[in-house]
Amino acid sequence: MHIVIDSNIPFITGSLDRVEQVEYLPYTEITNEKLRNTDASAIIIRTRTVCDEKLLKDTKVRFIASATAGFDHIDTQYCQSKGIKWVNAPACNALAVAQYIASVLSFFIRRGRIATQGKTIGIVGVGAVGSRVEKLAKQMGFNVLLNDPPRARAEGNEGFVSLDKICEKADIITFHTPLTMEGEDKTFHLAGKDFFEKLQKKPIIINTARGEIIDSKVLTQRIRVRKISYLVIDCWENEPAIDTNLLAMTTLATPHIAGYSADGKANATEQCVRAVSKFFNLNRDSWKAANLPQPVFLPKMQHMKLEYFYLKTFDIERETQILKSAPQLFEQQRSFIPLRREPKAYFDFLNPELVEQLGDFWEE
Repeated sequence: MHIVIDSNIPFITGSLDRVEQVEYLPYTEITNEKLRNTDASAIIIRTRTVCDEKLLKDTKVRFIASATAGFDHIDTQYCQSKGIKWVNAPACNALAVAQYIASVLSFFIRRGRIATQGKTIGIVGVGAVGSRVEKLAKQMGFNVLLNDPPRARAEGNEGFVSLDKICEKADIITFHTPLTMEGEDKTFHLAGKDFFEKLQKKPIIINTARGEIIDSKVLTQRIRVRKISYLVIDCWENEPAIDTNLLAMTTLATPHIAGYSADGKANATEQCVRAVSKFFNLNRDSWKAANLPQPVFLPKMQHMKLEYFYLKTFDIERETQILKSAPQLFEQQRSFIPLRREPKAYFDFLNPELVEQLGDFWEE
């Protein structure tokens, strides 16, 4: 059996080599021709590999594992029609995105641009990521409003509010929905003209979900008329060819790396290897990623305030400067950024007071 693996997936090298023939390729070389010529039975990929008829037609691929929390790059209907099994890695990077949000909030708090007490965060999409952002926001002292229509229908409306209510009440609005192009819960351009016209508080807008959830043209217009106080974007429409005018308007901007922690990547890789193993009976069902980078510990961290700690474990200002200095290198920056460690990796180095402040949230 032949397995093709995206060579940029961290920690995966050697995971399956001893049991099957494995070929590591950059995503640009994972093509229909390559899969046909190698008779590949399985592929392990990232979001940059679109798994549709163009890629899969006339191949022997039976199994797709995507080392990603989302799966909108997989044509699920086509795969079902051809009997191709696929899996993703749900919640693999939920804590990494929460860490990103912690750094964003800490940035604004440290600069006096927002307080915690009396301020409200509206969370749009309360799944694996959004629910962790909810806990983080409450831990940091914010009021929280939750919007998730599918969950509200399934669980009842208590605890959830409409998107209109978030537009009215929220000082910060952060998006954590999947990208859905149609249907009752369509999220494509969820934040469009109607959304921005309803904003009441000139909120901070944060997008770490998918670029297409926000209508970039409308967003640009609304920034110009000051309907938004600050803008934070990690996910962009038309990646990697992002709108440089919009980039210039952001306070913080990164190349779709909110979920890029070593811990989250290891989690995703483990889920993929184990899934392939179970499907093909390869006896790697309990495989664990190894050799994660050591956390970059600074002695002063022991006695830092919480906001400083978050900013030191993920320096979002530095990543913003890198992207703004060379937006044409978006894809390279995304592919080769050093993987940060999540807060839990630092616990052994910190004083008990700071560990208590961080709580067991980061150990989930």
